[in-house]
Amino acid sequence: MYTTVNEDGIINNYAAEPKMYYAQYPAIWEQRKYVLQALFATLIVTTIVLIGFSVS
Repeated sequence: MYTTVNEDGIINNYAAEPKMYYAQYPAIWEQRKYVLQALFATLIVTTIVLIGFSVS
């Protein structure tokens, strides 16, 4: 842990910073998985909205 002390004697603690890394572009199979997840999420939200309209 990194600690500094200012002129008034107050201690400031800083968390250790993790190493940075660059994100990798998703592979084609990962992109297809994201599309499938989006379709399921859209279906669920649409179903909930339609049920809400039919109940009210």
